Amino acid sequence: MAKNNSVNITAENFIRKLKTHQSATELKNYEKYFPLDKRDGDEFIGVQMGKIFALAKEFVDMQINEIENLLESPIHEIRIGAVSIMDFQARGKKTSEDRKKELYELYIKRHDRINNWDLVDRSAIYVIGSYLIDRPHKILYKLARSKNPWERRTAIVSTAFFIKNGEVDDTFKIAEMLVKDDHEFVNKGTGWMLRYAGDKDKQKLLSFLDKYATTMPRILLRNSIEKLDKKKREYYLRTDKV
Repeated sequence: MAKNNSVNITAENFIRKLKTHQSATELKNYEKYFPLDKRDGDEFIGVQMGKIFALAKEFVDMQINEIENLLESPIHEIRIGAVSIMDFQARGKKTSEDRKKELYELYIKRHDRINNWDLVDRSAIYVIGSYLIDRPHKILYKLARSKNPWERRTAIVSTAFFIKNGEVDDTFKIAEMLVKDDHEFVNKGTGWMLRYAGDKDKQKLLSFLDKYATTMPRILLRNSIEKLDKKKREYYLRTDKV
């Protein structure tokens, strides 16, 4: 739990503390993972991820309106902080069902601010997947049909929580919807989830690959087959037409 009293757990104080960790070296490191043409207008200030996560834990009791204030920032690391707080709250054993619903609703409402692969991956599994595990999953299928690639990535990555609990059907159904997607990071997210689902049910993964390996984007295929034995990987790569 946060060490601050509730008065101090604000977006303003989070941002002030975060900016004390700025580093020119770290700013340069971000260029490797977020080249200018893939930043979607985001600003970066050069704060190392571990420091962001540690600060998010310090501010873990932040209220929903203050988290939304963080999401409003154009600075990428501040929004990473926001979704990290959301993730820590969603995982918390003492977090109420009402708060989990608020987190879920905030994520969906402000998906416009969750606009890159790391923001999705940092929060979708627990904020969305964990919340939906015992509820209808229709929203994921709606997101999978979205024109927004980050919403499509949310749809597939959220199923990681289902897979963790031994449920793989939604993963394969949503992957089937995304199997011809033309966005690099949707392909990578889908491949990641197929690979993970294959850990639970290898035969379903092989059946999926038998049906789609010849037509799916190469990056999706390669991500899907990483854990297969060499012979199987070579077999599916030979069938690839891309």
